[in-house]
Amino acid sequence: MILKAIIVEDEETSREILRNYLKKYCPSVELVGEAAGIEEGLTLIRNNSLELVFLDVEMPYGNAFDLLDKVGDRTFETVFVTAYDHYAIDALNAHASYYLLKPISIDELIKAVDYVTEIKQQEERLQDQVLVPSSKQVQGKITIPLQSGFEVLAVDDILYCQADDNYTQIYLEKGKKLVSKTLKYFEDILADQGFARIHKSYLVNVNAVVAYNKGKGGSVVLSNGKELLVSAAKKSALLSYFK
Repeated sequence: MILKAIIVEDEETSREILRNYLKKYCPSVELVGEAAGIEEGLTLIRNNSLELVFLDVEMPYGNAFDLLDKVGDRTFETVFVTAYDHYAIDALNAHASYYLLKPISIDELIKAVDYVTEIKQQEERLQDQVLVPSSKQVQGKITIPLQSGFEVLAVDDILYCQADDNYTQIYLEKGKKLVSKTLKYFEDILADQGFARIHKSYLVNVNAVVAYNKGKGGSVVLSNGKELLVSAAKKSALLSYFK
């Protein structure tokens, strides 16, 4: 698969190094343009159908996050390339697929491109389809603790779980429950019952997913119409549930 890509980087030497590395080690990447600043980058993004943007964090008159805010809804993946490791959390929150530190490691660059390729191939296979789980739904029940004992919930009735500090909000077909357990707790007990962690805050019933959107970095739509963001790190694992 060919990935149409651009580089947004204010340092000419850094652009040259990345360009040469991509040409030599990542032949699946087709560079269609380069930009030295936010406005140039925005123009390239709006004028091209892209799969991948290599993006420096700090640039004149703003930063990478300002650029992504201006882009809004997007279908391309983002690989941050920066000399500063303290932007890692911000990059994750901006749904970056990968975070490369300068000087660029060739091995890490190849991993980044391979990861984006995997995501894009999966998205391409699922393009314009209503998703159907590839594995059979597992019937079952779980218990949630109450002061007076416990309550039994049918797993089928759970749409998704949302982290709330050390608590978890369980959203059901009808209503919701607040449980004094972490999201990781429910991730573990529901792992073999058709649930997937799609974000640091969300665990979804894969059987409740009716659509996948590439915009906003990736999101799923559930049977009740609720749309939830999918983090870049969880995207490939989620898409593997479907065929």
